[in-house]
Amino acid sequence: MSDMNTAMVEKYRSNFLKEVEANVEEGQWVKMCMQCGVCSGSCPLGPHWPHPPQEIFMMIRAGKRDEVLTSESMWLCTSCYNCIVRCPRELPITHIMHGLASYAKKLGLTPAKQPTAEFSQIFWDNMMKKGRVNELKLGLSLYFKDGFGQGIKNAMANQKLGMNMMKAKRMSAAEFFGGHGVKDISGLQKMIKKAEEIEAAKLEAN
Repeated sequence: MSDMNTAMVEKYRSNFLKEVEANVEEGQWVKMCMQCGVCSGSCPLGPHWPHPPQEIFMMIRAGKRDEVLTSESMWLCTSCYNCIVRCPRELPITHIMHGLASYAKKLGLTPAKQPTAEFSQIFWDNMMKKGRVNELKLGLSLYFKDGFGQGIKNAMANQKLGMNMMKAKRMSAAEFFGGHGVKDISGLQKMIKKAEEIEAAKLEAN
């Protein structure tokens, strides 16, 4: 457990709900959940969630900090927004789930080998190099993340997709040697760094 996580546990030991309200996007809405289960029934991945949204909210209110922050549930959200549209209390469920995932990541509690978390990090690292996503390098990073042999198998299995992307000019060999980028990449990187510093300061203050 990191020093930061230990400090958070001590500070919020008596009330995990307060911790969520202070550190998770839209976390103040968790206490408004009435446990109807409409969100789970509306989710296309509902049967695959270890803990559906209303259960996550119940666990937060019950103080089950470790179970919530190490759950894979938040990482399964596809941002379809069905849950928000159908929630009778109009809770921003999608935002809360993404907020919980983001907070867990900051605390170093991301589940090991979680595909969505891995993709998010690879996508972010790719985008931050030039300010725009290099789709060829993104695909290669994803194909080969589990080793060279598996990468070859993935590439062969998806060669038709790759050819279609090239025909649609969504991917080209030129991207391998650099590709397009924003005009002021250093400015973008400085802006992102400043935003991360502000967010870190906010966490410290809370």
